[in-house]
Amino acid sequence: MLKDFQSHILDNFPELTKNKFLLACSGGLDSVLLSYLCKESEMDFILAHCNFRLRGAASNGDEKFVKELGNRLGRPVLVTHFDTMGYVHSHRVSVQMAARELRYQWFKGLMEEPGIDYLVTAHHADDNLETFLINLSRGTGIDGLTGIPEATGQIRRPLLKYTRDTILAYAKERGLQWREDESNADTKYLRNKIRLEIVPKLKELHPAFMENFERTLGFLKETQEISENELERVRERLFQRENQYLKISVSELKKLRPLKGYLFGLFKEFGFTEWQNIVELLDAMSGKSVYSAEYVLLKNRDHLILAKKTAQEKEVFEIEEGDFRIDYPIGLEGKEVSEKKDTTARIIYLDKNTLKYPLTVRKWEKGDYFYPLGMKGKKKLSKYFKDEKLDLFSKQEQWLLCSGDAIVWVIGRRVDDRFKVTETTKEILSIALL
Repeated sequence: MLKDFQSHILDNFPELTKNKFLLACSGGLDSVLLSYLCKESEMDFILAHCNFRLRGAASNGDEKFVKELGNRLGRPVLVTHFDTMGYVHSHRVSVQMAARELRYQWFKGLMEEPGIDYLVTAHHADDNLETFLINLSRGTGIDGLTGIPEATGQIRRPLLKYTRDTILAYAKERGLQWREDESNADTKYLRNKIRLEIVPKLKELHPAFMENFERTLGFLKETQEISENELERVRERLFQRENQYLKISVSELKKLRPLKGYLFGLFKEFGFTEWQNIVELLDAMSGKSVYSAEYVLLKNRDHLILAKKTAQEKEVFEIEEGDFRIDYPIGLEGKEVSEKKDTTARIIYLDKNTLKYPLTVRKWEKGDYFYPLGMKGKKKLSKYFKDEKLDLFSKQEQWLLCSGDAIVWVIGRRVDDRFKVTETTKEILSIALL
Protein backbone atom coordinates (compact mmCIF):
# COMPACT_ATOMS: atom_id res chain seq x y z
CA MET A 1 0.00 0.00 0.00
CA LEU A 2 2.88 2.39 0.71
CA LYS A 3 4.13 2.41 -2.89
CA ASP A 4 0.60 2.83 -4.22
CA PHE A 5 0.01 5.69 -1.76
CA GLN A 6 3.24 7.44 -2.78
CA SER A 7 2.34 7.14 -6.44
CA HIS A 8 -1.16 8.43 -5.68
CA ILE A 9 0.32 11.47 -3.90
CA LEU A 10 2.68 12.31 -6.77
CA ASP A 11 -0.10 12.00 -9.34
CA ASN A 12 -2.90 13.77 -7.47
CA PHE A 13 -1.49 15.71 -4.51
CA PRO A 14 2.03 16.86 -5.49
CA GLU A 15 1.53 20.00 -3.38
CA LEU A 16 1.75 17.85 -0.24
CA THR A 17 5.32 16.89 -1.11
CA LYS A 18 6.39 20.54 -1.24
CA ASN A 19 4.49 22.19 1.60
CA LYS A 20 3.96 21.74 5.33
CA PHE A 21 0.47 20.65 6.34
CA LEU A 22 -1.69 19.77 9.33
CA LEU A 23 -2.72 16.14 9.64
CA ALA A 24 -5.93 15.75 11.66
CA CYS A 25 -5.27 12.82 13.97
CA SER A 26 -7.88 11.40 16.36
CA GLY A 27 -5.75 8.42 17.30
CA GLY A 28 -8.07 6.05 15.44
CA LEU A 29 -7.13 3.51 12.78
CA ASP A 30 -7.49 5.74 9.72
CA SER A 31 -5.57 8.79 10.93
CA VAL A 32 -2.83 6.68 12.54
CA LEU A 33 -2.23 4.79 9.29
CA LEU A 34 -2.22 8.06 7.34
CA SER A 35 0.35 9.48 9.78
CA TYR A 36 2.70 6.54 9.14
CA LEU A 37 2.22 6.72 5.38
CA CYS A 38 3.03 10.44 5.34
CA LYS A 39 6.06 9.94 7.58
CA GLU A 40 7.42 7.13 5.43
CA SER A 41 6.81 9.28 2.35
CA GLU A 42 9.04 11.95 3.93
CA MET A 43 6.34 14.62 4.03
CA ASP A 44 6.48 17.65 6.30
CA PHE A 45 3.45 17.69 8.60
CA ILE A 46 2.17 18.53 12.07
CA LEU A 47 -0.28 16.28 13.91
CA ALA A 48 -3.38 18.16 15.13
CA HIS A 49 -5.54 16.53 17.80
CA CYS A 50 -8.85 17.69 19.31
CA ASN A 51 -9.87 16.61 22.81
CA PHE A 52 -13.64 17.08 22.86
CA ARG A 53 -13.92 16.02 26.53
CA LEU A 54 -16.86 13.76 25.76
CA ARG A 55 -15.54 10.42 27.05
CA GLY A 56 -13.71 11.32 30.25
CA ALA A 57 -10.56 9.29 30.76
CA ALA A 58 -10.89 7.78 27.28
CA SER A 59 -10.63 11.24 25.67
CA ASN A 60 -7.54 11.99 27.72
CA GLY A 61 -6.15 8.60 26.71
CA ASP A 62 -6.60 9.51 23.04
CA GLU A 63 -4.71 12.74 23.58
CA LYS A 64 -1.84 10.95 25.33
CA PHE A 65 -1.69 8.35 22.55
CA VAL A 66 -1.44 11.01 19.80
CA LYS A 67 1.33 12.83 21.67
CA GLU A 68 3.25 9.55 21.96
CA LEU A 69 2.60 8.87 18.27
CA GLY A 70 4.12 12.25 17.43
CA ASN A 71 7.23 11.32 19.45
CA ARG A 72 7.57 7.99 17.64
CA LEU A 73 7.24 9.65 14.25
CA GLY A 74 9.39 12.62 15.15
CA ARG A 75 6.61 15.04 14.26
CA PRO A 76 5.25 17.96 16.32
CA VAL A 77 1.78 17.64 17.85
CA LEU A 78 -0.75 20.42 18.44
CA VAL A 79 -3.59 19.72 20.89
CA THR A 80 -6.67 21.70 21.85
CA HIS A 81 -9.52 21.07 24.29
CA PHE A 82 -13.18 21.90 23.76
CA ASP A 83 -16.22 22.29 25.99
CA THR A 84 -18.24 20.40 23.42
CA MET A 85 -21.41 19.97 25.48
CA GLY A 86 -21.38 23.67 26.33
CA TYR A 87 -21.25 24.39 22.60
CA VAL A 88 -24.11 21.94 22.00
CA HIS A 89 -26.36 23.75 24.48
CA SER A 90 -25.42 27.28 23.46
CA HIS A 91 -25.71 26.65 19.71
CA ARG A 92 -28.50 24.04 19.84
CA VAL A 93 -26.76 21.57 17.55
CA SER A 94 -26.05 17.85 17.79
CA VAL A 95 -22.91 16.54 19.46
CA GLN A 96 -21.51 15.42 16.12
CA MET A 97 -22.22 18.79 14.49
CA ALA A 98 -20.68 20.63 17.46
CA ALA A 99 -17.52 18.53 17.21
CA ARG A 100 -17.28 19.16 13.49
CA GLU A 101 -17.75 22.92 13.79
CA LEU A 102 -15.32 23.23 16.68
CA ARG A 103 -12.51 21.26 15.07
CA TYR A 104 -12.75 22.97 11.69
CA GLN A 105 -12.80 26.40 13.35
CA TRP A 106 -9.59 25.43 15.11
CA PHE A 107 -8.01 24.01 11.95
CA LYS A 108 -8.90 27.19 10.05
CA GLY A 109 -7.22 29.33 12.69
CA LEU A 110 -4.08 27.21 12.56
CA MET A 111 -3.87 27.43 8.77
CA GLU A 112 -3.96 31.21 8.95
CA GLU A 113 -0.53 31.02 10.56
CA PRO A 114 2.38 31.37 8.13
CA GLY A 115 4.01 28.14 7.01
CA ILE A 116 0.98 25.84 7.16
CA ASP A 117 -0.63 25.46 3.76
CA TYR A 118 -3.02 22.50 3.90
CA LEU A 119 -5.15 20.32 6.15
CA VAL A 120 -5.02 16.58 5.45
CA THR A 121 -7.77 14.29 6.75
CA ALA A 122 -8.12 10.50 6.75
CA HIS A 123 -11.51 10.15 5.05
CA HIS A 124 -11.66 6.92 3.05
CA ALA A 125 -13.94 5.11 0.58
CA ASP A 126 -16.32 3.80 3.24
CA ASP A 127 -16.80 7.34 4.55
CA ASN A 128 -17.77 8.26 1.00
CA LEU A 129 -20.40 5.52 0.90
CA GLU A 130 -21.80 6.50 4.30
CA THR A 131 -22.05 10.16 3.23
CA PHE A 132 -23.79 9.11 0.01
CA LEU A 133 -26.37 7.09 1.95
CA ILE A 134 -26.94 9.83 4.54
CA ASN A 135 -27.59 12.39 1.81
CA LEU A 136 -29.77 9.94 -0.09
CA SER A 137 -31.89 9.30 3.01
CA ARG A 138 -32.40 13.02 3.60
CA GLY A 139 -33.19 13.92 0.01
CA THR A 140 -30.62 15.67 -2.12
CA GLY A 141 -29.69 16.89 -5.57
CA ILE A 142 -26.83 15.42 -7.56
CA ASP A 143 -24.32 17.42 -5.50
CA GLY A 144 -25.11 15.26 -2.47
CA LEU A 145 -24.60 12.06 -4.42
CA THR A 146 -21.13 12.70 -5.81
CA GLY A 147 -19.37 11.87 -2.55
CA ILE A 148 -16.67 13.63 -0.59
CA PRO A 149 -14.26 15.57 -2.85
CA GLU A 150 -10.57 14.71 -2.69
CA ALA A 151 -9.73 18.40 -2.46
CA THR A 152 -11.75 21.32 -1.11
CA GLY A 153 -10.01 24.65 -0.69
CA GLN A 154 -7.01 23.91 1.57
CA ILE A 155 -8.28 20.45 2.58
CA ARG A 156 -6.83 17.27 1.04
CA ARG A 157 -8.15 13.71 1.49
CA PRO A 158 -5.57 11.28 0.04
CA LEU A 159 -7.14 8.09 1.50
CA LEU A 160 -10.48 8.41 -0.30
CA LYS A 161 -9.55 5.75 -2.85
CA TYR A 162 -8.90 3.12 -0.15
CA THR A 163 -11.58 1.04 1.60
CA ARG A 164 -11.72 0.46 5.35
CA ASP A 165 -10.87 -3.22 4.77
CA THR A 166 -7.73 -2.26 2.83
CA ILE A 167 -6.67 0.18 5.54
CA LEU A 168 -7.30 -2.34 8.33
CA ALA A 169 -5.43 -5.12 6.55
CA TYR A 170 -2.35 -2.95 5.95
CA ALA A 171 -2.36 -1.62 9.53
CA LYS A 172 -2.45 -5.18 10.90
CA GLU A 173 0.28 -6.25 8.49
CA ARG A 174 2.48 -3.41 9.81
CA GLY A 175 1.58 -4.21 13.42
CA LEU A 176 0.29 -0.68 14.06
CA GLN A 177 -1.58 0.30 17.19
CA TRP A 178 -4.49 2.71 17.38
CA ARG A 179 -7.30 3.80 19.69
CA GLU A 180 -10.88 2.55 19.47
CA ASP A 181 -13.66 5.07 20.14
CA GLU A 182 -16.51 3.23 21.86
CA SER A 183 -19.01 5.84 20.66
CA ASN A 184 -18.45 4.55 17.10
CA ALA A 185 -20.49 1.49 18.11
CA ASP A 186 -23.48 3.56 19.29
CA THR A 187 -26.20 3.19 16.64
CA LYS A 188 -28.19 6.14 17.95
CA TYR A 189 -26.01 8.16 15.58
CA LEU A 190 -27.18 7.92 11.96
CA ARG A 191 -23.70 7.47 10.49
CA ASN A 192 -22.91 4.65 12.89
CA LYS A 193 -26.22 2.93 12.13
CA ILE A 194 -25.46 3.08 8.41
CA ARG A 195 -21.87 1.89 8.97
CA LEU A 196 -22.75 -1.03 11.24
CA GLU A 197 -26.13 -2.20 9.95
CA ILE A 198 -26.61 -1.11 6.34
CA VAL A 199 -23.17 -1.05 4.70
CA PRO A 200 -22.32 -4.71 5.63
CA LYS A 201 -25.55 -5.88 3.98
CA LEU A 202 -24.84 -3.84 0.86
CA LYS A 203 -21.39 -5.41 0.60
CA GLU A 204 -23.02 -8.84 0.82
CA LEU A 205 -25.01 -8.09 -2.35
CA HIS A 206 -21.96 -8.23 -4.59
CA PRO A 207 -18.30 -9.12 -3.96
CA ALA A 208 -17.22 -6.02 -5.90
CA PHE A 209 -19.77 -3.68 -4.34
CA MET A 210 -17.26 -1.01 -3.31
CA GLU A 211 -15.59 -1.01 -6.72
CA ASN A 212 -19.01 -0.68 -8.38
CA PHE A 213 -19.93 2.12 -6.01
CA GLU A 214 -16.74 4.03 -6.83
CA ARG A 215 -17.49 3.58 -10.53
CA THR A 216 -21.00 4.93 -10.01
CA LEU A 217 -19.60 7.95 -8.18
CA GLY A 218 -17.36 8.57 -11.16
CA PHE A 219 -20.37 8.53 -13.51
CA LEU A 220 -22.30 10.88 -11.22
CA LYS A 221 -19.38 13.32 -11.07
CA GLU A 222 -19.17 13.37 -14.86
CA THR A 223 -22.93 13.95 -15.07
CA GLN A 224 -22.59 16.75 -12.55
CA GLU A 225 -19.85 18.33 -14.65
CA ILE A 226 -22.06 18.20 -17.74
CA SER A 227 -24.87 19.77 -15.72
CA GLU A 228 -22.63 22.55 -14.41
CA ASN A 229 -21.39 23.32 -17.91
CA GLU A 230 -24.97 23.68 -19.12
CA LEU A 231 -25.93 25.84 -16.14
CA GLU A 232 -22.92 28.08 -16.73
CA ARG A 233 -23.96 28.47 -20.36
CA VAL A 234 -27.47 29.49 -19.27
CA ARG A 235 -26.11 31.89 -16.63
CA GLU A 236 -23.90 33.62 -19.20
CA ARG A 237 -26.93 34.05 -21.45
CA LEU A 238 -29.53 35.10 -18.87
CA PHE A 239 -27.68 36.72 -15.95
CA GLN A 240 -26.93 40.29 -17.00
CA ARG A 241 -24.67 42.35 -14.75
CA GLU A 242 -25.98 45.84 -14.02
CA ASN A 243 -24.00 47.83 -11.46
CA GLN A 244 -23.95 45.67 -8.33
CA TYR A 245 -26.87 43.47 -9.34
CA LEU A 246 -27.76 40.64 -11.67
CA LYS A 247 -30.82 41.08 -13.88
CA ILE A 248 -32.59 37.98 -15.22
CA SER A 249 -35.40 37.85 -17.77
CA VAL A 250 -38.51 36.15 -16.34
CA SER A 251 -39.81 35.14 -19.78
CA GLU A 252 -36.49 33.45 -20.62
CA LEU A 253 -36.46 31.61 -17.29
CA LYS A 254 -39.95 30.28 -17.97
CA LYS A 255 -38.75 28.68 -21.20
CA LEU A 256 -36.33 26.41 -19.33
CA ARG A 257 -37.30 22.75 -18.92
CA PRO A 258 -37.40 21.16 -16.42
CA LEU A 259 -38.06 24.52 -14.75
CA LYS A 260 -37.50 23.53 -11.11
CA GLY A 261 -34.31 21.68 -12.00
CA TYR A 262 -32.88 24.74 -13.73
CA LEU A 263 -33.96 27.07 -10.93
CA PHE A 264 -32.28 24.78 -8.40
CA GLY A 265 -29.04 24.74 -10.36
CA LEU A 266 -29.01 28.45 -11.20
CA PHE A 267 -29.74 29.79 -7.73
CA LYS A 268 -28.36 27.16 -5.31
CA GLU A 269 -24.96 28.89 -5.06
CA PHE A 270 -26.74 31.97 -3.70
CA GLY A 271 -28.23 29.98 -0.83
CA PHE A 272 -31.83 29.69 -2.05
CA THR A 273 -33.56 26.47 -1.01
CA GLU A 274 -37.31 27.23 -1.16
CA TRP A 275 -37.72 26.45 -4.85
CA GLN A 276 -41.52 26.71 -4.88
CA ASN A 277 -41.17 30.30 -3.68
CA ILE A 278 -38.91 31.10 -6.63
CA VAL A 279 -41.32 29.41 -9.06
CA GLU A 280 -44.16 31.52 -7.66
CA LEU A 281 -41.98 34.64 -7.85
CA LEU A 282 -41.93 34.35 -11.64
CA ASP A 283 -45.67 35.20 -11.76
CA ALA A 284 -45.77 37.47 -8.71
CA MET A 285 -46.48 41.20 -8.75
CA SER A 286 -43.58 43.59 -9.17
CA GLY A 287 -41.91 44.27 -5.82
CA LYS A 288 -42.32 40.74 -4.43
CA SER A 289 -39.08 39.21 -3.15
CA VAL A 290 -37.63 36.07 -1.57
CA TYR A 291 -34.52 35.86 0.59
CA SER A 292 -31.63 33.55 1.35
CA ALA A 293 -29.15 34.12 4.15
CA GLU A 294 -27.05 36.54 2.08
CA TYR A 295 -29.08 37.39 -1.03
CA VAL A 296 -32.43 38.78 -2.08
CA LEU A 297 -34.27 37.94 -5.30
CA LEU A 298 -36.71 40.66 -6.37
CA LYS A 299 -39.44 40.59 -9.02
CA ASN A 300 -39.07 43.87 -10.91
CA ARG A 301 -41.54 44.08 -13.80
CA ASP A 302 -40.28 41.60 -16.43
CA HIS A 303 -37.10 40.64 -14.59
CA LEU A 304 -35.76 39.09 -11.43
CA ILE A 305 -33.04 41.11 -9.77
CA LEU A 306 -30.49 39.26 -7.67
CA ALA A 307 -28.40 41.19 -5.17
CA LYS A 308 -26.40 40.69 -2.03
CA LYS A 309 -28.26 41.88 1.04
CA THR A 310 -26.79 45.05 2.51
CA ALA A 311 -27.59 46.85 5.72
CA GLN A 312 -29.22 50.20 5.11
CA GLU A 313 -26.64 52.93 5.65
CA LYS A 314 -27.75 55.40 8.32
CA GLU A 315 -24.53 57.38 8.64
CA VAL A 316 -24.26 61.02 7.61
CA PHE A 317 -20.89 62.09 6.15
CA GLU A 318 -19.82 65.73 6.33
CA ILE A 319 -17.91 67.81 3.77
CA GLU A 320 -16.28 71.04 4.93
CA GLU A 321 -16.10 74.24 2.85
CA GLY A 322 -13.38 74.55 0.22
CA ASP A 323 -12.02 72.30 -2.48
CA PHE A 324 -12.45 68.66 -1.49
CA ARG A 325 -12.15 65.06 -2.57
CA ILE A 326 -13.77 62.13 -0.75
CA ASP A 327 -13.64 58.42 -1.59
CA TYR A 328 -16.10 57.13 1.00
CA PRO A 329 -19.01 56.48 1.08
CA ILE A 330 -18.99 57.61 -2.55
CA GLY A 331 -16.31 59.26 -4.65
CA LEU A 332 -16.84 63.01 -5.04
CA GLU A 333 -14.53 65.87 -5.95
CA GLY A 334 -15.48 69.53 -5.47
CA LYS A 335 -13.58 72.61 -6.58
CA GLU A 336 -14.26 76.25 -7.28
CA VAL A 337 -14.22 77.08 -11.01
CA SER A 338 -14.41 80.26 -13.03
CA GLU A 339 -17.11 79.20 -15.44
CA LYS A 340 -20.04 76.81 -15.72
CA LYS A 341 -20.12 74.07 -18.31
CA ASP A 342 -22.98 71.71 -19.10
CA THR A 343 -24.38 69.88 -16.08
CA THR A 344 -24.44 66.11 -16.58
CA ALA A 345 -25.27 63.07 -14.49
CA ARG A 346 -21.64 62.92 -13.32
CA ILE A 347 -20.73 66.58 -12.86
CA ILE A 348 -22.81 69.47 -11.60
CA TYR A 349 -22.29 73.22 -11.16
CA LEU A 350 -23.68 75.06 -8.15
CA ASP A 351 -24.00 78.58 -6.87
CA LYS A 352 -21.57 78.28 -3.97
CA ASN A 353 -23.23 81.07 -1.98
CA THR A 354 -26.52 79.14 -1.79
CA LEU A 355 -24.87 76.31 0.13
CA LYS A 356 -24.75 75.87 3.89
CA TYR A 357 -21.69 74.10 5.26
CA PRO A 358 -20.84 71.49 6.12
CA LEU A 359 -22.47 69.71 3.20
CA THR A 360 -23.61 66.18 4.01
CA VAL A 361 -23.84 62.90 2.13
CA ARG A 362 -26.50 60.40 3.22
CA LYS A 363 -28.88 57.74 1.94
CA TRP A 364 -32.39 58.79 0.93
CA GLU A 365 -35.24 58.41 3.41
CA LYS A 366 -39.00 58.19 3.18
CA GLY A 367 -40.50 61.69 2.87
CA ASP A 368 -37.48 63.22 1.12
CA TYR A 369 -38.25 65.71 -1.64
CA PHE A 370 -36.36 68.09 -3.93
CA TYR A 371 -36.91 70.63 -6.72
CA PRO A 372 -35.70 68.91 -9.92
CA LEU A 373 -33.62 71.22 -12.12
CA GLY A 374 -35.73 72.68 -14.91
CA MET A 375 -39.07 71.90 -13.25
CA LYS A 376 -41.42 74.06 -11.23
CA GLY A 377 -42.30 72.92 -7.76
CA LYS A 378 -41.06 70.12 -5.58
CA LYS A 379 -41.21 66.36 -6.08
CA LYS A 380 -41.01 63.51 -3.62
CA LEU A 381 -38.01 61.27 -4.21
CA SER A 382 -40.25 58.19 -4.06
CA LYS A 383 -42.27 59.60 -7.00
CA TYR A 384 -39.10 60.60 -8.85
CA PHE A 385 -37.68 57.08 -8.42
CA LYS A 386 -40.93 55.57 -9.69
CA ASP A 387 -40.94 57.82 -12.75
CA GLU A 388 -37.32 56.88 -13.41
CA LYS A 389 -38.28 53.19 -13.04
CA LEU A 390 -35.64 52.56 -10.40
CA ASP A 391 -35.71 49.09 -8.85
CA LEU A 392 -35.63 48.46 -5.10
CA PHE A 393 -31.88 47.90 -5.00
CA SER A 394 -31.06 51.09 -6.90
CA LYS A 395 -33.20 53.02 -4.41
CA GLN A 396 -31.42 51.44 -1.47
CA GLU A 397 -28.01 52.35 -2.93
CA GLN A 398 -28.91 55.96 -3.79
CA TRP A 399 -26.82 58.67 -2.08
CA LEU A 400 -27.82 62.31 -1.65
CA LEU A 401 -25.72 65.46 -1.36
CA CYS A 402 -27.44 67.83 1.06
CA SER A 403 -27.13 71.40 2.30
CA GLY A 404 -28.75 71.52 5.71
CA ASP A 405 -32.12 69.81 5.28
CA ALA A 406 -32.26 70.53 1.54
CA ILE A 407 -31.25 68.03 -1.11
CA VAL A 408 -28.66 69.53 -3.47
CA TRP A 409 -28.07 66.53 -5.73
CA VAL A 410 -29.57 63.10 -6.17
CA ILE A 411 -26.03 61.98 -6.85
CA GLY A 412 -25.49 60.74 -10.37
CA ARG A 413 -29.06 61.61 -11.43
CA ARG A 414 -30.56 65.09 -10.90
CA VAL A 415 -29.49 68.37 -9.30
CA ASP A 416 -31.86 70.62 -7.33
CA ASP A 417 -33.05 73.77 -9.06
CA ARG A 418 -32.56 75.92 -5.93
CA PHE A 419 -28.77 75.62 -6.15
CA LYS A 420 -28.25 76.19 -9.86
CA VAL A 421 -25.88 78.76 -11.33
CA THR A 422 -27.66 81.96 -12.41
CA GLU A 423 -26.67 85.30 -13.94
CA THR A 424 -26.16 86.73 -10.45
CA THR A 425 -23.88 83.89 -9.29
CA LYS A 426 -20.51 85.15 -8.10
CA GLU A 427 -18.81 81.88 -7.08
CA ILE A 428 -19.25 78.57 -8.88
CA LEU A 429 -18.59 75.19 -7.30
CA SER A 430 -18.28 72.12 -9.53
CA ILE A 431 -18.82 68.67 -7.99
CA ALA A 432 -17.89 65.54 -9.96
CA LEU A 433 -18.85 61.93 -9.30
CA LEU A 434 -15.62 59.96 -9.43
